[in-house]
This record gives sequence, C-alpha cells and structure tokens, in this order.
Amino acid sequence: MQKLYEKYLESSKICTDSRKLTPDSLFVCLKGSNFDGNAFAQEALNRGAKYVITENRDLQDNSRAVVVNDALQTLQQLAHYHRQQLKIPVIGITGTNGKTTTKELISTVLSTSYKTTCTQGNLNNHIGVPLTLLSIKPTDEIAVVEMGANHVGEIDDLCKIAEPNHGLITNIGVAHIEGFGSKENIIKTKKALYRHVIANNGTLFVNETDSILRENLNYDKVVFYGKDAESQIVEMNPYLKIRSGNHEVQTHLTGSYNIWNFMAAAAVGRYFNVSEELIAKALSEYVPSNHRSQVDRVGSNVIISDYYNANLTSMTAALKNLSLLEHPRKVAVLGDMRELGDLSLEAHAEISQLTESLNIESYFIGTEFARVVKKNNFSGVEEANEYFTNHPLKDALVLIKGSNSMHLDKLTAILNA
Repeated sequence: MQKLYEKYLESSKICTDSRKLTPDSLFVCLKGSNFDGNAFAQEALNRGAKYVITENRDLQDNSRAVVVNDALQTLQQLAHYHRQQLKIPVIGITGTNGKTTTKELISTVLSTSYKTTCTQGNLNNHIGVPLTLLSIKPTDEIAVVEMGANHVGEIDDLCKIAEPNHGLITNIGVAHIEGFGSKENIIKTKKALYRHVIANNGTLFVNETDSILRENLNYDKVVFYGKDAESQIVEMNPYLKIRSGNHEVQTHLTGSYNIWNFMAAAAVGRYFNVSEELIAKALSEYVPSNHRSQVDRVGSNVIISDYYNANLTSMTAALKNLSLLEHPRKVAVLGDMRELGDLSLEAHAEISQLTESLNIESYFIGTEFARVVKKNNFSGVEEANEYFTNHPLKDALVLIKGSNSMHLDKLTAILNA
C-alpha cells in the first residue's frame, strides 16, 4: 500500500469518471451494473492520467497502471491508509434526516476559523466516503465526513475506513427500511458511529432531547445540544430567524425542523472555539442550493424545494411546517416516498390523512400515493406537468417534496412557470 500511496501523492487528484479526467490525476476504474471503468483505463492514460488503478490484466506491463483484483476495495484501502496519516479532527455525521444540511452548516461554521474540507454534495456511501478522505490535503485542519446507509452494517463499514474521532447523529427514523428489515436494525446501524468514536476516545455531539440517541449512552466525552430548541425560533416567514447565543440570526432555510441542524452546527463550532459572532455570521450566510429546504420565488409563487429525499418523518415535518407559515394559499405537491417496504401503504395513507387534517391543498405523484388517494393524483411528473400547464398555480406558497427517484426537479410547469 505504501507504493500505491506514493503514486497517489504524486497525482493531482483522484478521479473515477473518465469524462471528468484532469491531467496527472489518479484514475480508479470502478465498475457497476451499467458501467465498467476498466474499459477506459488505456484511454485515461492516453488523456493524461498520471496512473490508473484497474482490474484490466492487459495493462499489467504498463508502469503507469496498478493492476488489482478489486479496484473498489483498493480505493477504500488507499483512503483508509491516507486517513491513518492524518492528525486532524475527523467529524463523522450520519442520521435519517438532515445529515447533508447539518454537514454543510458545520463546515460553514468551522470554515470561519479553520481550513476545512467536507463531503461534496451527498457523496456519502462506500465510494463517496473514500473519495472525501482522499480529497483531504496536508494543509486541511478539520474534515467533516457525511456517511449514509441503506443496509445493515454500512455505517460500521464506513467508519472502519474513515476512523472518525468525533461524531454526530442527527436523528434516527424510518428510511430505506427495505434494506434494514426493522427500525431496530436502523438504530443499530446508525449507532455504529457512536461505537467507533468511543473506541477512538473521541467526542460525541448529541441532541439531548432525542431519547433514542441518549439511550444507553454511557460515555463522558459528550457535548449535548438542543435544549429548548424550538424556543430559539424567532419567526418563520418563510425563512427561519433564530437565536444563536446572544445573536438573532436571519437564515436562508425554511422549516422549523432545521432548528436542530442549526443548533448542532453551533455546538460543534463552540467546541472548536469558534466565536459566537462568527457562528452567527456563518449560519446567516449559508444558502442552500441542493433542493433541501430551498426557497425560490417563481413568478407569483414562492416554491419550497425539498425533494432530494423523503420519508415519513421528513415529509410529516415539512407539511407541519407548511401549515405554520402565513400565506393565503398553501399548496403541497408530493411525490412517492421510496424504499419503505411493507410500511409503504400505511405511510402514504398517513401523509394523505395529514394533508386533510392540516387543510392543505395537495397534489400527489406516483403509484404509492395512487393506492391511498383518488383525487389530484398523477402517475408521474409528465402527467403532473400537463395538468399544471393547463391549471397553473398562482399566488401560492408551494411545497414540493418527494424521493429523489420521483424526479420532481422536472416539474417544469411549476418550477419554471
């Protein structure tokens, strides 16, 4: 591994997509069900890659090719080796809801005082975590690594690569339950982060109001946050204005549920001695651009884009938040929640009932909602676009929420009206 690591250090960056290859990069030939990067190994070398890691035996005599049995496993091993060379705080973040927003807020806060690197976008899986680690430069002072999971044991596997010495779980709810089998398995999988941080004698950041996170937490190095969180909300119109320390902070996020993410970021900042002034400044300047609690004005409408992911917990919170906002016409356009397994029918029925009890004008997209609602239901985005083209929304506050695979970003009749 030392020889491969030296090749990594000679390279300008790690690349796994031949279309984004840059000169002197280390190209890793990954393969999946619909692609095989090994087919582009020679092309990558021709186009200026410094080295390639490949399973292509035809290149074993090429001095710039590192031929291995498993390119993905080699990538993970290389990332772990790099992690072992680092002497900086590595903060691991996971959770059912809010982990990407919390990661970005924490990174924004820490960046006011430290050279900080963090997971880009939501590259939080068995490929994304190694790539994040390998993006950490010698000049970086803190790293924030997001970890996602959709099956039992995945957080444990990611922690073995990243070795976080600080950790935060935003919350634990029911999501991707098809891959876990039960909520108990979800809890066990997510809490692997706590186990690894404790084994490293690190620090945990814990929402003290969350009974699941506090359960059986017999450990001394814990920073609690979240007490009286909801009382720290000054207003929602539709953006949150909050109190942080002695400061009132006007944020660019909507949703009362985001108060927990703000408080988590502030708690981490204080632990690393970021001043209250800089914490407040960072929280006020963060602007989402990832369709998570993002607010935009489109024509006469105000659009809350929150359709990167969805599950019962997050959709319930988004609808309740919509009901609290002041606006004469509130509309919810909801796409199916995916990967809920046997709970899907019950969960979609619960959301349908919630929209009725909150008296929200609602439209539903997808086959799962079609099983429980019989009006204002569309089979997919194309059918919804046709309807809203002929019946355009006007002067409305519109929540668009659903799983990413529902492609609600293609609701052009609303988003580009």
